[in-house]
Amino acid sequence: MTQAPAQPTPHGDEVDRITAAWHRERPDLDVTPLQVVSRVTRLARHLDLARRDAFAAHDLDSWEFDVLAALRRSGEPYSLSAGQLGAETLVTSGTMTNRIDRLEQRGLVRREPDPADRRGVRVVLTEAGRRTVDNAMADLVSREHEILDVLSAGRQAELADLLRTLVRSFGD
Repeated sequence: MTQAPAQPTPHGDEVDRITAAWHRERPDLDVTPLQVVSRVTRLARHLDLARRDAFAAHDLDSWEFDVLAALRRSGEPYSLSAGQLGAETLVTSGTMTNRIDRLEQRGLVRREPDPADRRGVRVVLTEAGRRTVDNAMADLVSREHEILDVLSAGRQAELADLLRTLVRSFGD
């Protein structure tokens, strides 16, 4: 069943224009998913730029923040195995080894023997790493608050619930 196109309003946006054009050109297609998915895609680009800017202000790449944040979230003593870090950041063991090497060279993490496994190694967040990730996280959260300030707290909670429902459908 074909839905009526969303009519651009005085408060419309580029997605309204695009979906109206598609409806005009292909009235046989129900393009209403574009109303959500195109906006989510555009929002994701803005959020990604805000993340990159927040991290760059602290001399971090996104992957560096991800590793440091996984260690910081683990709680004291801010220590995980390379395997745990890989699982937390969704990268292979080879990639994680390279990332740990680079962060260690910068003095943000160090390797220590695992007291529970003589063959194992733990990756530990250094004090410099903790300060860096804490400052970057505070900056990121501040930027995300600015982005979301156009919505009331109630609307933000509603949006979070709706997005949670969508994300859960993928098994995440």
